[in-house]
Amino acid sequence: MKKVAIIGSGFSSLAASCYLAQAGNNVTVYEKNQTIGGRARQFKKDGFTFDMGPTWYWMPDVFERFFADFGKVPSDFYELEKLNPAYRVFFGTDDYITIEHTLEKIYAAFEKEESGSSIKLQKFIDQALDNYNIAIKDLVYRPGVSPLELVTVKAMLKISQFFSTISKEVRSEFKNPKLISILEFPVLFLGAKPSKTPAFYSFMNYADFGLGTFHPKKGMYSVVNGIKSLAEELGVIIKTDQNVEKITVENGKATGLIINGVKVEADMVLSGADYHHTETLLDEKHRQYSEKYWQKKTFAPSALLFYVGFNKKIENVDHHTLFFDVDFEKHSQEIYDAPKWPDDPLFYASFPSKTDTNISPEGKEAGIFLIPLAPGLDDIPEIREEYFEKIMDRFEKITNQEVKKYVIFKESFCVNDFVSDYNSYKGNAYGLANTLMQTAFLRPKLKSSKVKNLFFTGQLTVPGPGVPPALISGKLVAGLIEKEQRN
Repeated sequence: MKKVAIIGSGFSSLAASCYLAQAGNNVTVYEKNQTIGGRARQFKKDGFTFDMGPTWYWMPDVFERFFADFGKVPSDFYELEKLNPAYRVFFGTDDYITIEHTLEKIYAAFEKEESGSSIKLQKFIDQALDNYNIAIKDLVYRPGVSPLELVTVKAMLKISQFFSTISKEVRSEFKNPKLISILEFPVLFLGAKPSKTPAFYSFMNYADFGLGTFHPKKGMYSVVNGIKSLAEELGVIIKTDQNVEKITVENGKATGLIINGVKVEADMVLSGADYHHTETLLDEKHRQYSEKYWQKKTFAPSALLFYVGFNKKIENVDHHTLFFDVDFEKHSQEIYDAPKWPDDPLFYASFPSKTDTNISPEGKEAGIFLIPLAPGLDDIPEIREEYFEKIMDRFEKITNQEVKKYVIFKESFCVNDFVSDYNSYKGNAYGLANTLMQTAFLRPKLKSSKVKNLFFTGQLTVPGPGVPPALISGKLVAGLIEKEQRN
């Protein structure tokens, strides 16, 4: 029985811990914060409950596949509800498109907006489904070790889609700017501009329209707790308030961790913490990637988040509501091309208490607001306050209601918090963007090339950003560790 030490308790770490324990290893997870979940932590105040990180439950089949590996189903651990509508997108005051829970209704919504677009959308979604079957049932479950992983007959048929972009494909068929925005929106979960994201990633559109959007009762944190329960059932030990200060290496092998000044020995070390930060826990000679390497990479956005308790029910919004009433392209440029605080930001709002009575006291509403930002921006309280006022003014105007005077409390989370709480490189929220040159085997490796028995998992390695990819990343790295143990 090998002793495996895992740094961090996000989705990828928890998933890996389950697979490694199932294989007979002695597994301990060390989390620096007081509670587990990494970016998917939970915040509670005055009877309100907020998911601090992910709020969208997409690709239910990936969760099902994960639990099936242990003879379980998601409903053994949490209750799911398919949202209808999935979300609403505002383009101005009283100007919105609602995305409902079936393809037929989505086709109808497109047709209403642009004549003939429903036929084009059906064709686009058929292609997206094809890509989904190749990506999610095959390619993303490959460990990013070699370019040959992409050389399958099916993938080769799609090779041209790695050299076109989502933006090109969408704009070649659709002319209505509202429909273009809706079709380009899902790739924001991949952390890159639609104009830089390979067309193959249209499988995200199938995840969105074809599979739908779900809500786990009591929030996404119920999924974290579900995987924690499974891990502990398999024998994993989870410890919080464990700040890892160093990865110890002897004769080119990882031998353990120094945690809160105390050495913990291990046969294998796996980090689900930020990849860049993890390498700073090593002496420089043991690091695979230089500072220059990280500086050249395209990182996914950071975010300014507000968790708000309202003293009334909020009207004219859905559980998930997007505000695209400003220039999408301009905001993208202010994230990726010329990083700055955006002049007029797009933003997203989530009101989980619309669906779930567990989330807020009766007659009140829990609101989560998110503004995507360039990582590494100066983050000071005055700027946070300025942007809260900015989006609340727009929110009130667009949804025709007063809300600011009903705010009981608000808590914010931004670049500095991503750095301090998650050791996140430049305060990024989602990891490395899935651009062409940062896809599959071109991402940082799951296995260290410099230190034996040292491995990595999570959103900076394969497959990439998002909760379903994090679960897959945990499975992939566990497979590599087991292979190493056999050799």
